[in-house]
Amino acid sequence: MDSVYEEKKRVEKKARSEAVCCEIIGLLLSLIGLIGTAASTGMPMWRVTAFIGENIIVFETRYEGLWMNCFRQANIRMQCKVYDSLLALPPDLQAARGLMCCALALGGVGLLISILGLQCTACIRDNDRAKRTVLIVAGSMILGACVCVVIPVSWTGHTIIRDFYNPLLIDAQRRELGEALYIGWVSSAFLFAGGCMFCCCNVKEDKRQDKYMYSRNSPSQYMNRYVLTSTF
Repeated sequence: MDSVYEEKKRVEKKARSEAVCCEIIGLLLSLIGLIGTAASTGMPMWRVTAFIGENIIVFETRYEGLWMNCFRQANIRMQCKVYDSLLALPPDLQAARGLMCCALALGGVGLLISILGLQCTACIRDNDRAKRTVLIVAGSMILGACVCVVIPVSWTGHTIIRDFYNPLLIDAQRRELGEALYIGWVSSAFLFAGGCMFCCCNVKEDKRQDKYMYSRNSPSQYMNRYVLTSTF
């Protein structure tokens, strides 16, 4: 029975070390995704002037973001102006503001909650099931943040591409995809990977523990049965 107990301990130690590595990787991926989401939210480069046709001044660039408009002329420093009214924004940018703020809130809270459930922290002691539940909740919140990032970024990108090929618009009204959209797509991928790792690593650990689970009193029970059988 000692060999079975040692085998169980060895398997549990290996599973715990794998879970710790998986959790740390998920934490780093989620942190990178959250930083990228914050950068994409604050950057004014959501819509960029499309340099097409002959009437556009090529040394002037216009940027449109969620919070401000910016202009840059040649090598002159960029000048920005905050939007005077939220209602003056297009519908996609209005929705993007709310969804990106929700993504930051969900991602930040999920990241903080995940720290409580890490195997390398002592916030929750002697209760592995509670830690796994906390990590699953945190992973679900991070996946929700991923969805909140993908929707406005993809919606804005679709609107820009649709308007770019709209023959009813003049060249000065057409825009191109800005850097903030690409950062948003990459950040959503990091958030998705981090959330999946928080949710899936613990499922694997549960299966391993259920496979090798047995009662602590089983060695004594087997010995008692052996003694009774020998006596009779």
